[in-house]
Amino acid sequence: MQSPLPVRDGVNATRLRLPDEGPWDTAMDYMIHRWGHIDPQGIEDRFDAGEIVGEGGVPLHRDTPLQDHTFIWYYRTLPPETRIPVEIGILHQDEHLLVVDKPHFLPTTPGGTYIQESALVRLRNQLDLPDLIPMHRLDRMTAGVLLFSTNPETRGRYQVLFEKRQVQKEYECVSAAEPAPGHSAVEFPVVVRNRMTKSRSYLLAEVVGGEPNAETRIERLETFDGGPAAGAPGTAGAASGGPARLARYRLEPHTGKTHQLRVHMASLGLGIVNDAFYPELLDKAPDDYLKPLQLLARGIRFVDPVSGKPVEYRSALELSEAAKGQSALTGVT
Repeated sequence: MQSPLPVRDGVNATRLRLPDEGPWDTAMDYMIHRWGHIDPQGIEDRFDAGEIVGEGGVPLHRDTPLQDHTFIWYYRTLPPETRIPVEIGILHQDEHLLVVDKPHFLPTTPGGTYIQESALVRLRNQLDLPDLIPMHRLDRMTAGVLLFSTNPETRGRYQVLFEKRQVQKEYECVSAAEPAPGHSAVEFPVVVRNRMTKSRSYLLAEVVGGEPNAETRIERLETFDGGPAAGAPGTAGAASGGPARLARYRLEPHTGKTHQLRVHMASLGLGIVNDAFYPELLDKAPDDYLKPLQLLARGIRFVDPVSGKPVEYRSALELSEAAKGQSALTGVT
C-alpha cells in the first residue's frame, strides 16, 4: 500500500493498522494505549498538528473515530545514532539501478537501533533519491555488492528476476583450511544441501530433517597462514593461540535462506572467521571494527530486463584476512 506521506530524512513514514474494534473510541485513544507510556503529550500534539494521517493523506484529529480508518501513517521520532565508521562505495548508477559496495557492520535497511545508520537511508540522503528501494538484502555483518532500484516504473522488472531466481550470486569467505575436529574431510568443490529453518529460541537458522530447501556450491580457492587464532572457530590455531591455516572459498548459493552461507560453512566444520553466531553463539558484544565477518558478496550477474544485455557487477572490496594472507605470500608489509 502506497504511503500518503513522502520519505522524510531518508526514512519512510510508519504505517499502523488500527483494530476493527475494542475499548477505544478514537484512533488517538488506541495510540495512547499502545505508546502513551512513552510520550502521551507528544501523541496528542501530533494529532493537533495534523501530523497523523489516514488513507489519502487525510489528517486525523483527537476525536476521529477508530472505525474511520484501517491504516494510519506518521513519522517516527528518530533517536540520535552514533555514526558507524564505514563508507559505501558506488559501483554503478543509471536511471534504473544503483549498485554499491555495502561495508561490513552497516545494515541494508532501517530496523531496530539502526535507522539513519543503514545503507538505504544513507544513500537516499546522500544521493537525493527518496524512491530508492533495495532489490535484495545483505546481512549487517556481510559486505559486498548490493542492488537498489532507482526508478519505480521499472522496479517490478528487476524484482521478477530475484523472484524467479534468475540472478546468479557469488560470495567469498575466509574460514579454516581444514574442518574442525569431529567433522569429516571435505573434497572440493562440494555442494551442501539441507533443510533450514529459523530457530524458535533465538534469531538463528538451524538445520532440520526433511526435504532440502537450501543449496550452496563451495569451492576452495587458496590456502594461507592466518594470524594467531585468526578468529577461526574450531581450528588448532584457535585452540592453541598459534597461527591458523586459513583458506579463501567461493560460495555460490542456489537458494536464499537467512544465514544460509554461514550455516553451510559451519556444517562442514569450517565456520567463517569472526562469525559470532555459527557454529557457536557467542555472548553479545560491541562491534569490533577490526574484526569484520569474513564474508563478502563478490559478484552478481543477470540479464538486464531493460537493456536485454547480460550484466555483471563485482565488488571492489577485499576480505581483510585474505588480504593479510596475500601480503604474507608476497612479502608485502
